[in-house]
Amino acid sequence: MEDFFNLQLFADEKTEKATPKKRRDVREKGNIPQSRELNSALVLIGCFATLYICAAFITDTLRDNAIHLLSMKAEDGLFSSDGMHNLITFSAAGYLKALAPVAGTALCLGLLTSYLQVGFVFTTKPLEPKLSRLNPAEGFKRIFSRRSLAQFVKSLLKISIVGYLTYRFLISRYPELPRMLDMGLEELVKTIGVTVVQSGIYAGAVLLALALLDYYYQRYEYEKSIMMTKHEVKEEYKLMEGSPQIKSKVRERQRQMSMRRMMTEVPRADVVITNPTHFAVALKYEPDRAKAPYVVAKGRDLIALRIKEIAKESGVQTVENPTLARGLYEASEIGDMIPPDLYQAVAEVLALVYSINKNT
Repeated sequence: MEDFFNLQLFADEKTEKATPKKRRDVREKGNIPQSRELNSALVLIGCFATLYICAAFITDTLRDNAIHLLSMKAEDGLFSSDGMHNLITFSAAGYLKALAPVAGTALCLGLLTSYLQVGFVFTTKPLEPKLSRLNPAEGFKRIFSRRSLAQFVKSLLKISIVGYLTYRFLISRYPELPRMLDMGLEELVKTIGVTVVQSGIYAGAVLLALALLDYYYQRYEYEKSIMMTKHEVKEEYKLMEGSPQIKSKVRERQRQMSMRRMMTEVPRADVVITNPTHFAVALKYEPDRAKAPYVVAKGRDLIALRIKEIAKESGVQTVENPTLARGLYEASEIGDMIPPDLYQAVAEVLALVYSINKNT
C-alpha cells in the first residue's frame, strides 16, 4: 500500500514541459511571462535620455510660456471669462508641448517593450469577477505566499541597490559643489539639470541590469508554473487525437463508406476476375482515361462474394482465373492500373469478354 501511494505521488508530480495547447490556453487567460521591471528600466532610461536630447527645446518652450503668461495684464481683460479661458488654454498647451517628447518616449517604449516580451495579447479573462477573490482566507494566502515574499525581497533589494549606487554616483560629484557657488543662474540650472539627467540614466542602467535578471527569473517561474504531469499530457493527447474507441469507430465508418463507394463501381466494370471462393477483382478499360485497364473494386472472401453477386445482377461478365485473380489482388490497389507483367493475361481475358458480349 505504501508503494502504491508513492507511485501516486510521483504520477501527480509536474515533470513534463507544457504542450503547445497548454501554452495557448494559459496565454488566452492572460497568464504570460513579463517583467515589469524591464519596462520601468527602459522607460526611465528613455525619458532621461529624451530630457538630455530635448533639453533646449523643453527649456525654450517653458521660458516662452512663462514670458507670455507674465506679460498678460489685467487691463487686457485677464480676469474676464474669456481672459481666464485663454490663460488656462495657453498655459496647458505650453506645458503639454514641453512634456510631449518625454511623454511620447515613455508611451512608445512601454508599448514596444511589452510587445517584444509577450507579443500581441488581447483577453478579458483577468477582468472577469471571481468569487475566490472575496474569500479572506484566499487573500491571506496570496499575501503571504512564496511568490509574494519573493516579490517583496526582490523589490527591497532593487531599491537598496539602486539607491546605494545612485548615492555613490552623487557623492562622486561632491567636489563640484563649491564651484557652483560662482556660477550664474543659467549655468547653475544647466549644471544641476545635467547632473540630474546623468544620475537618472545611471540609475536606469543599474535598474536595467537587475531587470534582465528579473526577466529570466520570470521566464523560469512561468515555465515551472505551467509544467504538466504525465497524466495531464496523456489526457490532453487523448482529447486532441481521440480515444482508441472513437478512432476505431471512425476507421470502421471510413471502411464502410469506402466499401459502399467501391460496390457502386462494380456495375461499370468490364469484367470481374475471380478465384471461385477467395478473390474477386473488377477491371475497367477506358483508353481515353488510362493506357491500361485499372481496378475499380477488389475483395476477398465475403467481399469477393458480394462483388460477384453485384456483377451477376448487373450483367458484368465473371471469369474464373485463380492465378490472375490472386496476382491482381496482391499487386494492385483500387484506382491503380494493372502491372505491366499482367497485361498479356488481362488482354486475353478482355478479348474473351468482348467476344462473348458481341455474340450475345
